[in-house]
Amino acid sequence: MKLAFSSNAYMHFSIEDTIRKIAELGYEGIEILADVPHAWPAGLLDERKRSIVDSLQQHNLTISNINAFMMNAVADPRQPYWHPGWTDPDPHYRAIRREHTKRALELASEIGAPNITTEPGGFLLPGQTRTEASQIFYEEFMPCVEVAERLDVKLLIEPEPELLIEKFDQYLEFVQKIDSSHIGLNFDIGHAYCVGEDPENWVEKMAAHTLHYHFEDIAASRVHQHLIPGHGAIDFKATVEAIKRTDYDGWITVELYPYINDPDQAASEAKSFLSELL
Repeated sequence: MKLAFSSNAYMHFSIEDTIRKIAELGYEGIEILADVPHAWPAGLLDERKRSIVDSLQQHNLTISNINAFMMNAVADPRQPYWHPGWTDPDPHYRAIRREHTKRALELASEIGAPNITTEPGGFLLPGQTRTEASQIFYEEFMPCVEVAERLDVKLLIEPEPELLIEKFDQYLEFVQKIDSSHIGLNFDIGHAYCVGEDPENWVEKMAAHTLHYHFEDIAASRVHQHLIPGHGAIDFKATVEAIKRTDYDGWITVELYPYINDPDQAASEAKSFLSELL
């Protein structure tokens, strides 16, 4: 297993400075935020892409994942991370999510990322059934699956509390309709804990689908607030041991975006805590 850190904790820094800092802290990899201020695909010039690649090579850092979940660049007043969603009632607005995902896949292909992560549908609207929302998500998602297959980049769904797919059985129900080897799961252990699915109990069950992990801690209240590993109630020792038993040899990315005021300290503390377990 290899340890990476997500750039979404470094929102006050350029992507080049972020790459340098994460490398200096001893991480092997970086998850790059496909959003402002790092790598918003719709406005990323070729020279900026070259700069990212050059910085990665200079600091000997590998991309673990492209985070295409967050969309701060759109500045939706409802919630800056989750909107526009895959199931937004306005088809023109949810198309922004679809086209952003396609661009993120293109970006991943261009700068050497193995996969991207995306939102698991959107919010269920008043009066909307899960079946109706899932069908909308499917129809918007499938054009992106075609792009992923063409580019040979994996497209990972990340279950999220409060959204259409928040539990693993819901993920399995959705992906069984999709016949593609390029679809997978981003197993976020904090999100699982928030919805009552303790991660150590689900690692083996989801191993065939899991292509990337997000690590963060969550308080015993199970409120969705990312904490530095070791600061909450997740049993990291049991979770890591469960992952080891599956022979997973991919990336574990630490995601601590609430710590933008002191990301170095958060990243350093997480690295020390997890290195012992790994």
